[in-house]
Amino acid sequence: MYSSSLADAPQIREPLHAPVAHLIRGGVIEGIHYGSVAVLHPDGTPAFQLGDIEAAFYPRSAVKPLQAVAMVRAGLPLDGDLLSLAAASHSGEEVHLKGTQRILELAGLTEDDLRNVPDLPFDPAVRDTWIREGRGPSRLAQNCSGKHAAMLYTCKLNGWSLEDYLDPGHPLQKAIAEIVEDLTGQRIAQVTVDGCGAPLFSISLHGLARAAARITTAAPGTPESRVADAMRDHAEMASGTGRDVAALMRAVPGLLAKDGFEGVQVAALPDGRAIAVKIADGANRARIPVAAAALARAGVDPTLLTQFAGEPLLGGGAPVGEIRPVRALDPLPRP
Repeated sequence: MYSSSLADAPQIREPLHAPVAHLIRGGVIEGIHYGSVAVLHPDGTPAFQLGDIEAAFYPRSAVKPLQAVAMVRAGLPLDGDLLSLAAASHSGEEVHLKGTQRILELAGLTEDDLRNVPDLPFDPAVRDTWIREGRGPSRLAQNCSGKHAAMLYTCKLNGWSLEDYLDPGHPLQKAIAEIVEDLTGQRIAQVTVDGCGAPLFSISLHGLARAAARITTAAPGTPESRVADAMRDHAEMASGTGRDVAALMRAVPGLLAKDGFEGVQVAALPDGRAIAVKIADGANRARIPVAAAALARAGVDPTLLTQFAGEPLLGGGAPVGEIRPVRALDPLPRP
């Protein structure tokens, strides 16, 4: 257990973001992405920071590993692929749908018990096939369905009510909030509703990175370690085939990584080094290049990260530019 002494909630203010990436087209800076980046030492203190890592922000789905830890602490017996799915923003592939159905079956429940928002699969190719087959939005296909199924299973095991499991005052959500504060080491600044309908907690970027580090450095067999192992061993269940966050975990030994909507990325290594990124305008195209640069800044071998430089900017169908993290993120000075 961590210390019961929690820091105050981060301040709710306009974040003082800084430039984190340039869009270079034909040698000219065409655009600038602003954001914030935290790189932590193994002891949780900042090794590098850019922008505003202490302001309150919403981690979106990057908080799912913390939610999964809370559910395991509350008795959720899942491991392996199903526990990874419980922490997933999945692509809606058949393996994800079948996995979510397995969790519901273990709980003696069905898709009708889910309270997440019906949606089409997240992956564009899977979504296109779904539409061609005449299938409409469903709660099972929505990218958070694994988490919601695990929430229901946790409630069933504890004898908690099912119909209102998304209410912030529900015992499940109160338990999750307690673990979010425990792992981040700070009080929650604000509670709202995420896109899927679940409560969403406002923390700091520093706190998010610290929580990821605590999950990866936890002793074997602990809820934290079980979640980290499940996500790393079954990276495609936590995201999807071809997703960059799964590729990142495969490329860097021992890395735990989770993305979130609105340009959020967190990642941590087994020794406690961690990074967290927020792209101010929510642009997904800048998320992975900036995160890869932050990991190199944290000491990850840059040769392991070359595939995460980002998609090239095209002109007439040919590469004419790139998304380039700012110089401040370089692990070594550029020539």
